[in-house]
Amino acid sequence: MAERRKLGILISGRGSNMAALIDAASAPDCPWQVVLVASNDPDAAGLARAKVAGVPTFALSHRGMQREVFDGHLTEALRAHGAEWVALAGYMRLLSPGFVADWAGRLVNIHPSLLPRHKGLDTHARALAAGDAEAGASVHFVTDVLDDGPVIAQARVPVRPGDTAETLAARVLVEENRLYPQALRKAMRDAE
Repeated sequence: MAERRKLGILISGRGSNMAALIDAASAPDCPWQVVLVASNDPDAAGLARAKVAGVPTFALSHRGMQREVFDGHLTEALRAHGAEWVALAGYMRLLSPGFVADWAGRLVNIHPSLLPRHKGLDTHARALAAGDAEAGASVHFVTDVLDDGPVIAQARVPVRPGDTAETLAARVLVEENRLYPQALRKAMRDAE
């Protein structure tokens, strides 16, 4: 197998998709190793999960800092750990155009909708309000337009009668955790 690519993961919360990527890296044929988990929230629960898994962490609050300055600190941390790819896993902050350009073609995100439907926030409530028959998740390359980059892979989840945003979100999250490692493998394979 070729040398594993070094992956940095950006989070803002509990880190379930981050954990799925870390767990997937334990497979002998996985094309990445996680070299850093970084967060814009020093209290993000996912940081503790990363530490338990033995992954280095970086945490810095973005509050009171210009976006470009904060993203510069992120890039410094990622490069210091040798990151070659970056995966957004519940990272709830828009990235600066400079950051996106620096990592173009090696920057992926998971979004809880079937893009191009329901970009942005509150995707599950919006899917229900629209009367969608299905919801799901998309892994896509990040561009400087929110949730607009090329889709790598999607997972579909039927909307059930009586679903709430919370019940739908819970079912979609199960699919996100399954989808993200598969889609990242595909993206890395296609980039060879």
